[in-house]
Amino acid sequence: MRLGTLDWTPALDSPDLLAAPVLQTLRDAVGRGEEVARSVLVAPIDPDLADTAAMTEAYGLTLDISGNCVLVAGSRAGQERVAACVVRASTRADVNTTVRKLLDVRKCSFMPMAAAVADSGMEYGGITPIGLPDHHRVLLDASLADAEHVVIGSGIRGSKLVLPGAALVALADAEVVQSLGR
Repeated sequence: MRLGTLDWTPALDSPDLLAAPVLQTLRDAVGRGEEVARSVLVAPIDPDLADTAAMTEAYGLTLDISGNCVLVAGSRAGQERVAACVVRASTRADVNTTVRKLLDVRKCSFMPMAAAVADSGMEYGGITPIGLPDHHRVLLDASLADAEHVVIGSGIRGSKLVLPGAALVALADAEVVQSLGR
């Protein structure tokens, strides 16, 4: 498939373009008979262009089909609560209101880069909701849930994934949230 100027191929056929936790999640899904995992495609990109604005411009993609995944954390009663928020790249995650309420914390903020990388097992700039550790809640903006194509990270900076929004919901075990992106 061609989307933008990129040629996309089945992700499971290119394990070298996926972070280990992403690959494992896709393989596990196929093993359980979840055919939705086969709808995930991957394309190599220049790692220096992994940030969304640069990537969309360089490869002829739009911000509307690109999803950004950010890790946020807050705590309550000494217990850290972590969420991955996935919103359209043309919006920003409503961390201070929507996410804070969903996590039931007084304050939440973006995880520092080193903590996000260590916690996710993925590269900064490539963090994706597919393959995150079980203690992460995955919050997905409702506008992405039914999208035909969503471009997201692959866990590494050198590639991107594209998949239908419904597949993203299923593979990331995502909670669909209205107005998560503002």
